[in-house]
Amino acid sequence: MSSVLLRGSFFSIGVIFMNIGNIELSAPLALAPMAGITDLPFRLICRRLGCGMTVSEMVSAKGLLYKNVKTTEMLRIDDGERPTAIQLFGSVPAELAEAARMVEASGADMIDFNMGCPVPKIVNNGEGSALMKNPQLAHDILAAMVKAVKIPVTVKFRAGWDDANRNAVEVARAVEAAGVSAVAVHGRTRQQFYEGKADWSIIADVKQAVKVPVFGNGDIFTVADGLRMLEQTGCDGLMIGRGADGNPWLFTALAAALRGEPLPQPPSLKERLAQAAEHLEMLSAYKNEVVAVKEMRRHISAYLKGMPHAAEFRGRFHKVDTQEQFSELLAEYSECAHRYYETEKHFASGIV
Repeated sequence: MSSVLLRGSFFSIGVIFMNIGNIELSAPLALAPMAGITDLPFRLICRRLGCGMTVSEMVSAKGLLYKNVKTTEMLRIDDGERPTAIQLFGSVPAELAEAARMVEASGADMIDFNMGCPVPKIVNNGEGSALMKNPQLAHDILAAMVKAVKIPVTVKFRAGWDDANRNAVEVARAVEAAGVSAVAVHGRTRQQFYEGKADWSIIADVKQAVKVPVFGNGDIFTVADGLRMLEQTGCDGLMIGRGADGNPWLFTALAAALRGEPLPQPPSLKERLAQAAEHLEMLSAYKNEVVAVKEMRRHISAYLKGMPHAAEFRGRFHKVDTQEQFSELLAEYSECAHRYYETEKHFASGIV
């Protein structure tokens, strides 16, 4: 059996695993933290479909210390999604250390630290990707977090602040010295936000610079993208964000590819809509019907991306207010889409 041993991970035909500290992942595939998306229901869905680990939406360290109810609720974890990391953001070492202890006490398997968020209200507070401008402070924060807990601490950061300051390697070395168990690198600068292309070469540079496992992140939308990133960067694992939004089956396909198995068929229309319906039910159970319907308006747009009559129905989904109305519209969309595909079959066969 041929195999390749990489730092922190082992790839061979039919066998794949990855370790972060003392935590073993079933696949070197992680769901990236995304505000408003990677709540508990979506994490459960992705884990079930082949994701090796999940990461929560970013959680405010100050919010935890002030015992904000909504913030504290974000620490909730279901055993079905483990291993799970709760991602914290902030900029004060002592506050992050205390928040880390609270996260550990809540039952998280790992703690991730956010150095990638480019949103102005976060950056203007010296948090998120603003910390790319201060590697020493990043080191001090993570050293305090690592010292405060027994579970692994990881960090996600960007290529740099802007094109003139692409310092991901410097940051990676600083946080490794602080004791983190893994790093995730997004190949864009803060200046880029999510525009342009991710520079995967910076991921390769980080991989060469540190000994801890490295997740590559940015522009992974297909199996081919994921395999190409692994080949081009040598990274130990893939962290997938927007590519899984509306398409959690990407994890299933990537996991199969990494095991050397044939790729599964893409999800059918029926499977897509059934998953959307289940997602709505999970959101309603986890939160409440009003919040579930409101949040599902955004999720349904992702599930229907590229589907027939999607634009028309997206507008209609944004007008429904109850779970029953949402479910009825899903059924109507299913009938409409099926009629479209049947018509296309007739055209293709020359019947019409």
